[in-house]
Amino acid sequence: MTTITDPLDTLRGAVRGTVVTRGDPSYDVSRRVYNALHDRRPAVVVHAVDAADVIAAVRYAREHDLPLAVRGGSHSVAGFGTVDDGLVVDLSRMRGVRVDPEARTARADGGATWGDFNHATHAFGLATTGGVISTTGVGGLTLGGGMGHLARRSGLSCDNLLAADVVTAEGTLVSCDAERDPELFWALRGGGGNFGVATSLVFRLHPVADVFGGLTCYPLDADVIGAWRDMILAAPEELNVILVLALGPEEPFLPERWHGRPICAAFTCFSGPASEDEKVLARLDGLGPVIGRFMERMPYPVINTIFDEQLPAGLYHYWKGNFSRGLTDGAIAAHVEYGATMPSLESDTAIFPIDGACHRVGPEETAFAYRDACFSHSFGGTWTDAADSERNIAWTRAYDTALRPHTQEGGYVNFMDTDDQDRVRVNYRQNWDRLRTVKRRYDPDNVFRLNQNIAP
Repeated sequence: MTTITDPLDTLRGAVRGTVVTRGDPSYDVSRRVYNALHDRRPAVVVHAVDAADVIAAVRYAREHDLPLAVRGGSHSVAGFGTVDDGLVVDLSRMRGVRVDPEARTARADGGATWGDFNHATHAFGLATTGGVISTTGVGGLTLGGGMGHLARRSGLSCDNLLAADVVTAEGTLVSCDAERDPELFWALRGGGGNFGVATSLVFRLHPVADVFGGLTCYPLDADVIGAWRDMILAAPEELNVILVLALGPEEPFLPERWHGRPICAAFTCFSGPASEDEKVLARLDGLGPVIGRFMERMPYPVINTIFDEQLPAGLYHYWKGNFSRGLTDGAIAAHVEYGATMPSLESDTAIFPIDGACHRVGPEETAFAYRDACFSHSFGGTWTDAADSERNIAWTRAYDTALRPHTQEGGYVNFMDTDDQDRVRVNYRQNWDRLRTVKRRYDPDNVFRLNQNIAP
């Protein structure tokens, strides 16, 4: 007698994790992603627990011609961690971090968040550049470049990547670094998820224990933004200040009359000695009239949690991003204009400084091409009610149109949305042809296409 085996049973037998399909009690939870704008219904979600599960999932998707999405921390604003009628490889159960304090390195599993990573490394007084929200995935942020609080001092996340294990489109595991598969390793550092599933990543660590950090708030004003620009470019590299434009939060450190009104906030992380903290405050005081402040010495992991409560999973997001060498008067005017009409309390603009150590890596040393940029502009609507989607998206697009004449052609791939595929080539600039060559070698059939895609 011939027995017909259900292909899904074969998949379930091949993985140690969980295989979830439509009709399963956990399906609706399994299909959710951070950005509620992307309410998609995959055919299969594989909650992998190790690289072998990832291999089985990739092979199954290829064999059954299913679109393949990869989900780490689930923060992809473009919703690339999910797909209708396809297979999602969910890495969220692969969150281990192992630290070698003598070598000053750490190996993170593919589903680890920056909260996981910072918790593990802080025990040894070590850290590396990560995101600014603790629930952000280590893998996704790093593969796109990786901006964060330590970037001016220690470089981007991808600059600190030493090695990676990657499941390729063929369903094989490749270990790569500067010596083994160096072209793949080069492409991973800024090329996004185009080349495979990163199941583990090894990072260089730096001595960072406590930092002086928090928020200093000012009225939304062009002079404040210009003063921040001049201050940060002349500041020591241990001082990182991200300029945030937002509506005043309902927090005790901000007077009630400023709640809901447009403000600038200097989101500060100083990783230098405590003896220099007063000098940091003096620099911040020089930016303009201070209307509220929360600043203190804190363990480095805490700085990445400051906005966690304001930005939980389940909100709606639509973002844009641009690089710039400087911050012109025209750019400042655009930021003031759109900052004054911020559509919700959850929305914000963040201008990241990316000079210092970021500039000591050549434009072709990694796939992250914009080593001449000094600023990265991230802006967009974040809202709570689906009925407000059209208004928030229109505001973000108009903001982008106003800012484009004052910024460089490309932007940071992790800030790009689903309608930015036409910018992929300029986002990679002089590295585009080399990236396509690597793509053709490791993914000629474009299995990994749910990303800011480098088509082979």
